[in-house]
Amino acid sequence: MRITRAIVIVLDGCGIGDAPDAAAFGDEGANTLANTARAVGGLNCPNLARLGLGHLHDVAGVPPATAPIGSFGKMRQRAAGKDSTSGHWELMGVTLTDPFPLYPQGFGPHILDLFMRRTGRGVIGNCPASGTEIIAELGQRHCRKGEWIVYTSADSVFQIAAHEEVVPVEELYAACRIARAILRGPDEVGRVIARPFVGTPGAFVRTHRRRDFSLEPPAPTVLDRMMAAGIPTIGIGKIDDLFAGRGLSEKIHTDDNIDGMEKTIAALRRAPTGLVFTNLVEFDMLWGHRNDPRGFAAGLEEFDRRLGELLPLLTPADALFLVADHGVDPTTPSTDHSRELIPLLAYGPSLRAGLNLGPRDTCADLAATLLDIFPEAAAEPVAGATSFWRELTGG
Repeated sequence: MRITRAIVIVLDGCGIGDAPDAAAFGDEGANTLANTARAVGGLNCPNLARLGLGHLHDVAGVPPATAPIGSFGKMRQRAAGKDSTSGHWELMGVTLTDPFPLYPQGFGPHILDLFMRRTGRGVIGNCPASGTEIIAELGQRHCRKGEWIVYTSADSVFQIAAHEEVVPVEELYAACRIARAILRGPDEVGRVIARPFVGTPGAFVRTHRRRDFSLEPPAPTVLDRMMAAGIPTIGIGKIDDLFAGRGLSEKIHTDDNIDGMEKTIAALRRAPTGLVFTNLVEFDMLWGHRNDPRGFAAGLEEFDRRLGELLPLLTPADALFLVADHGVDPTTPSTDHSRELIPLLAYGPSLRAGLNLGPRDTCADLAATLLDIFPEAAAEPVAGATSFWRELTGG
């Protein structure tokens, strides 16, 4: 039977073991899913188990299924960085060979002076920091003086935090667009991120109105190709932000993982063809970066329950792919992303089951597979990638 709809869900940060080049990134021993499961005494994720997650690694509480309904594998990330932007781009067929610039000492005056002049506000912070910690430290001063809280991390990001009652969110977004225009050439960071927050000193909390302002991919992605071929492409969560709005016929922002799954299920009920592409950011943003394995595990179990609602909606014309974009092991001393292998779980009522699809040499193999599903978008092959579609269909 012809597959006419693909669903790709990215469990942001859910790596499955250190990659062959993990040592170069200081990430030896990282394993987001397995270490999280061990830290909490085991996961209760029966639907992920049915799809084959337990065949990828020893994940406490998720044993290998006797007769998995899905197929499974691991993909190696080839992009030069371990950030969300390059991870998602590689999944869609564009692999970066040069890393985005990093700012371990903060941003230079050639950037900040221009940013302050164009936005009309001062800057405080300007250092690598945890978002929640820097807001707790500088939020009161920001509320008094209205200065931007600017910070970065081990990723290539220019983050701007502002209290919603001090700076209107639309002004914060406008400042991010100004920063995005300034950060070009050698300062072309992967993302400028708006970090709005609310509350009072000692009780500041970030809101769901975060926005990412990414670079445009340097070459056409599978999303671009599909849209050019007239195939519907629905981006849910921060997909719109990560691809700078390109290649999407519909863009749906979300509040959290639960909202992301609800909107994915809603899209499946009304859009019978094309690509539904979802990012679930809370694994990374809320629990990974905060070294919170219990929160991470609870999030995985909640996702698994929602996955149980989604699976019965799939028809013989559907193909589901569960993947990640990098790791962010909450059990290590680091609060940053980790260089890990990427899990791949594939399922469809008319697809073969129980196959070991890995190891895959690049995450771009998913892009090559999507072009096999939608050949009208395959003007040219994805460089360096190998589709696993024939394995799933037996063709």
